[in-house]
Amino acid sequence: MGIFRKLASLFSGTPPSRAETLYPVTVQCQRCGEILRGAVNLGNELSEDFDEASGATTYHVRKVLMGSGRCFQPIEVTLKFDEGRRLLERQITGGKFTAA
Repeated sequence: MGIFRKLASLFSGTPPSRAETLYPVTVQCQRCGEILRGAVNLGNELSEDFDEASGATTYHVRKVLMGSGRCFQPIEVTLKFDEGRRLLERQITGGKFTAA
C-alpha cells in the first residue's frame, strides 16, 4: 500500500500555471519594423544538451517567426536555458529583441 501513496504524491502536486510553462518572445522585424510575438513551451519544446566533461545539463530551442503579411521576412531566434529553465543566452537573425 505504501507504494501507491508514493505514486499518488508524485501526481497530486499542483501543476504549473500556463504562464510558468511559456517563455514569451517579442521581436521586431529589421526589414519592415513589424512587432512579432511568440512563446516557447518550456515543458515540450526544449532540446537537452548534456556536457559530459562538466556534467551540466542545458537546453536550447530554435524558433522561426514570420510576419502576417508585410514582408514575410523569417526571424530566427535561438534561446539557451540552464537546468532550471532560466534564460542563459539569446541570439536573433533578421530582427531585434524588444520588450514585451
